[in-house]
Amino acid sequence: MERSAKIKKKQKHREGERREAGEKLPKMAQSTGEMGLYLSAVIVLMCAIRIVPLSAVPPPFSHPHRKSSALKMDEAILTVSNELQSDMVVSWLSDHCYQCLFQPLGVVPAGPKPGQPSVVDLTVGTQHPITLQLNSSPVNLEQCRLHFHFGEHGKYSLWVKNLNNPSEVNCSLVTETEPVNSYLPILFAFLGYTGLFILAAIANTIMGLEVVKNHFLRWGTVMETDRLINSELGPSNSLVEASVEAIMPATAGRRLRSLDTFRGLSLVIMIFVNYGGGRYWFFRHESWNGLTIADLVFPWFVFIMGTSIALSVNGSLRRGAFRSHLLGRCLWRSTQLFLIGVFIINPNYCQGPLSWDTLRIPGVLQRLAFTYLVVASLDLLVARVRLDNLPADAWWYPVCDFLLYWPAWLCVIILEVLWLCLTFLLPVPACPDGYLGPGGIGDFGQYPNCTGGAAGFIDRWLLGESHIYQTPSSRVIYQTTVPYDPEGVLGSINSILMAFLGLQAGKILLHYRDLHTKIISRFLIWGLILGVLSAVLTKCSRDHGFIPINKNLWSLSYVSTLSCFAFIVLFLVYYLVDVKRWWSGAPFFYPGMNSILVYVGHEVFENYFPFHWRMANSQSHAEHLAQNLVATSVWVLISYILYRKQIFWKI
Repeated sequence: MERSAKIKKKQKHREGERREAGEKLPKMAQSTGEMGLYLSAVIVLMCAIRIVPLSAVPPPFSHPHRKSSALKMDEAILTVSNELQSDMVVSWLSDHCYQCLFQPLGVVPAGPKPGQPSVVDLTVGTQHPITLQLNSSPVNLEQCRLHFHFGEHGKYSLWVKNLNNPSEVNCSLVTETEPVNSYLPILFAFLGYTGLFILAAIANTIMGLEVVKNHFLRWGTVMETDRLINSELGPSNSLVEASVEAIMPATAGRRLRSLDTFRGLSLVIMIFVNYGGGRYWFFRHESWNGLTIADLVFPWFVFIMGTSIALSVNGSLRRGAFRSHLLGRCLWRSTQLFLIGVFIINPNYCQGPLSWDTLRIPGVLQRLAFTYLVVASLDLLVARVRLDNLPADAWWYPVCDFLLYWPAWLCVIILEVLWLCLTFLLPVPACPDGYLGPGGIGDFGQYPNCTGGAAGFIDRWLLGESHIYQTPSSRVIYQTTVPYDPEGVLGSINSILMAFLGLQAGKILLHYRDLHTKIISRFLIWGLILGVLSAVLTKCSRDHGFIPINKNLWSLSYVSTLSCFAFIVLFLVYYLVDVKRWWSGAPFFYPGMNSILVYVGHEVFENYFPFHWRMANSQSHAEHLAQNLVATSVWVLISYILYRKQIFWKI
């Protein structure tokens, strides 16, 4: 009897193993296919380092005054020929520089004699359209003004001469050599990744066919079946059970893949732009007012952090955790994030040991730590343990996800009023009240040391100039000289608002669990409300609104605009991933599951192979783009391997 009981127990154990193997094999095959595609992507991009630059080679002929090899990225040659009998001062002004002073570009001497011009080669920028101003010297009289968008590595000639009337000056711009198309590498990269995603979709479709599933099941269990038949246990007649995950509701007791996908999407773009974004200006942060692709990702990461807080706190409370214990965990997590940001991310140990005199205190992880602590604390104060006992016939039920948490909303509104008062009413020495400009040559050079207004003043007063960011993006166009930190103290208030709006998205998911129509409609309503608020604050313009969109300031319009985008993107991802299941979330899902590890890792290993290497031509957009895409793809691959190994770094 004992032997019989042992045999039955062993048989059940083996049948369970076989059943588990049958469930896992199709997934393993699919995952293997995905990993192969990611490896292929990395190999293709590394090959592109040699192939893509050929598309950006300029034509063989060039102007004799200057060789094309001397040009850097985003530069062109302007040859100015002056036939006038007076020196000409050439100045320039970028269209992206709001209310700026003209900057000197060069001086062209007077022609040695009538009909014989003096010629000078000047280098002009090609990122944005510029206005050229030519003034005669020494009387500084404007002779002509031209508006033009130069192309990268193009050759242009500007002729300045008198026509029939000596008092009239004619300026004519001629294109001698057509510029290269520096955007072709982006097109090639887009086509390459699109092809890989199409292959992944085809592979997933094939793996989903019953014939393929059965083949893998038979292949995976044939050896075990033969062993069972030949053993004393005899053949097994149990059936392999199908996975129940496929029929589970999208939000019923399992992790929402759309949230990790959204987080991973933000993180992947963040890594790409932090590594350089191919040195394209629209993959870098805007110099002051306005938006680029690089300005989208950090607020989205903050937004989805707020969403995760709502779901995490609710789950912990339902499991019986005490609020005081959860508050202690939040404080510990915030402390860890802050210390990692200050002592691991901010210092560059490749340049020497840690220097306390110049250690930057603010930063991305520090901003996340402070925002997380405040928003999680607010949610712990108002979060409800049970949400299924609310009266569905009450008048306030359609907006219960908002009204039930009015104390937290009141705290956030008070913080926002504080931001408005400090921004517009705080006296700043030598600066006008409510100044939101970049300083430098902006505002016609009247306030060169007022970069950021109250936000910059508070950081310099509270933290000291040597402990904040020394090279802000405003130096690129506005030529500012004052240190300014985009992750400063005052902007943290609006990052709290951003995370709290993400918390609201989490409340919607909790209150209307499995009611996809209600969830989607509320996402769209919030997106519409925030979009209208942004339109009012900015007057639908970049520089002329009440509060312009500004990432450096984390202005109110910046938060409302990015929250509007976040609600819309979350709606799309939620619909595709968790409602219709047309998309698994790959490959963004994997870095989203290990966001802290991937972010810290990409910062620490930024200057090491395979994320960085010596390029054959450091002035090539194509080579920079290939390097940055390879580095980003490697981190996606690393996150995928960690996911398969079930390795997650949680703080």
